[in-house]
Amino acid sequence: MTKPYFEFFCPVKTIAGHQALEHIPFELAALSCSRPMLITDTGVRGAGLLALVEAVLAASHAPAAVVFDDVPPDSSLATVRAAAASYRTHQCDAIIALGGGSVIDTCKAVNILVSEGGDDLLQYAGAHTLKRPLKPLFVVPTTSGTGSEVTMVAVISDTHAGVKIPFTSYFLLPNAAVLDPRMTLTLPPAITAATAMDALTHAMEAYTGLTANPMSDAYATAAIQKISRHLVAVLDQPQDAQGRLELAQASTMAGVAFSNSMVGMVHALGHSLGAVCHLPHGVCMSVLLPYVLEYNSVVAGERIGELLLPLGGAEVYAATPQPLRAARTIQLVRLLRDNLHQRCQLPRTLQETGKVSLEQLEAIADLAINDGSIIYNPVESDRAELLSVLHNAWGAPLAPVEPPAPAGASESNQPLALAKPA
Repeated sequence: MTKPYFEFFCPVKTIAGHQALEHIPFELAALSCSRPMLITDTGVRGAGLLALVEAVLAASHAPAAVVFDDVPPDSSLATVRAAAASYRTHQCDAIIALGGGSVIDTCKAVNILVSEGGDDLLQYAGAHTLKRPLKPLFVVPTTSGTGSEVTMVAVISDTHAGVKIPFTSYFLLPNAAVLDPRMTLTLPPAITAATAMDALTHAMEAYTGLTANPMSDAYATAAIQKISRHLVAVLDQPQDAQGRLELAQASTMAGVAFSNSMVGMVHALGHSLGAVCHLPHGVCMSVLLPYVLEYNSVVAGERIGELLLPLGGAEVYAATPQPLRAARTIQLVRLLRDNLHQRCQLPRTLQETGKVSLEQLEAIADLAINDGSIIYNPVESDRAELLSVLHNAWGAPLAPVEPPAPAGASESNQPLALAKPA
């Protein structure tokens, strides 16, 4: 998709590898930081991941000045204020985020308060209200899905008003993302699968959306290929450190892609579904993705079909006639989702989640029609069309329909994502 104009921006340094954590002290020293604050949650501490990072820092000249591990799954203004107060009390000079999306968003918001002063975070809500760089921020993701380590967005809940507040600024981008497979080796299968499907959705929506560009395309397709090749293998062999690293890289690549070309209807519906039914974001993405791809295929079928190459591999792509590639891509997404359901009971439909009723679909559609992501979807939709997609996603899973086998096709054309390791 060539356009006469596009912008692409990602200044976040990526530090990736089996000993990536050990490079954090150098990064701190390069910015003259010696009193970092570690922000995480109790789950990360309980999994022993905090101890690994603390040991790396203790062996350097910049041990953690304080650890704040009271970040809830859905961070709030009160949490941000408490963490900022601790930062000031212990005279910290940098922040290290160790966790998933909630922890990373919390750290971005804390950085606003400790850099700008005061406790009124709401005055910086919205887009591009910050006018200067913030304190050094380093992110160590403990899941492979959100891509928050390379995005300029944070979302914090205002529990009193019952709403989620977005913050968007180039100054929220971390200084570096540290991808170390030791941080995801203990992830349970269901979370591994759901977060990977979140990353897959980021990449597919980035590629098929209205603002896709050649640079974001490169990151998106690379992310899809890594997820296709490594997700099922990691579920079968959870201690596969190289596979874990590949998924972490895929998540970051997908984050770079959608930061520069945005997301679409899957996220608009997913945000609303999460708000109404309190489903995990990755589960929402996994359930909704094939149904939205089907909806979009009328207009974006060619672009969807191009994703067959990174998703299914060169043999499958070459053996599938161009008019059938979009249907084959969607079929492979369904088969991958069926595979994940078999391995770790990841829901395939809204009905299978056990948390969504038919009566709630109208409220979800009402929220989604006003979600900012919807404007980047390749197909314009009204409330009735959103409701139709939701009804399709709610129903019992449909048996995948095999496209007609092209001449010369063989069993060896099965995509890597669907093959069980020997």
